[in-house]
Amino acid sequence: MDFFITAIAQGLAFMPLALGIFLAMRVLNLPDITTDGSFTIGAAIVSWLLAQAWHPVLVLLMAGCCGALAGACTGLIHIKLRIHPMLAGIIVMTGLYSVNLMIMDKPNVPLIGMTGLFDFWSSSDVFLRKLLVLLIIAGVLIYFMDKFLKTDLGIAMRALGNNVNMLRANGVNTNRLTILGLAIANALTALSGALLAQYQGFADINMGIGIVIVGLAAVMLGESIFNFIGLNKMTLQLLAVLVGVVLFRLLIGFALTIGLNPNYIKAVTAIFILLFVGMAQLKSKPGSV
Repeated sequence: MDFFITAIAQGLAFMPLALGIFLAMRVLNLPDITTDGSFTIGAAIVSWLLAQAWHPVLVLLMAGCCGALAGACTGLIHIKLRIHPMLAGIIVMTGLYSVNLMIMDKPNVPLIGMTGLFDFWSSSDVFLRKLLVLLIIAGVLIYFMDKFLKTDLGIAMRALGNNVNMLRANGVNTNRLTILGLAIANALTALSGALLAQYQGFADINMGIGIVIVGLAAVMLGESIFNFIGLNKMTLQLLAVLVGVVLFRLLIGFALTIGLNPNYIKAVTAIFILLFVGMAQLKSKPGSV
């Protein structure tokens, strides 16, 4: 039972990452690969600032700001230099590897003995304490993301991913919207890295490698379930992200409990994504071959 509680808690820690990928790839319709670097920078900032005895809440804010800066850099490279967003993200992600290593000063930094986000509420059940803190954070993020995407700015950002030419014809500065959207998406991703580092008790320079696949799988899983039952309102789409990321971690946890070699986790993840994408495509094109 503790194993599955841990899987749920890890899913909640990954939830901001999934929200960031949802914003970049579903709302903005941009393939952003900055994720791998911005996820790690969140963990790197945690390892650095907690060692300086910063308050954990301020550490999370700083991690989010650094992730937003990384996303803004990707947006600027894409807009100003007219480089494809995927290539722009790869460029920033590659540069962030060295930046993260400079922040951490070594490839792996243990957080044992540092006062983190999960240490301010005394409870004999460590798993329950972490689970409740992550649930609160997940609820707050979904609430504010839902409110933001229903504002004029949020609606414009949603329109940007659907019809950029229409938005430009109405005099909206789509370049600024793109940069802002990528900044918010990567701020969420960095926040996820900061949460996971504190949850597992260490920051590692390689923890962000391939992490975009985890977030994408969670988004795909949640969307597949909610689209299958015909729920497509924005609030429900955000809840689908939460459901998807938790279910995905539970699926991975179940695979490990039945004896799957951890070396095959990436392959299992790829199969899950293929199934989710395949179901979505078959549902949208029932007559296709």
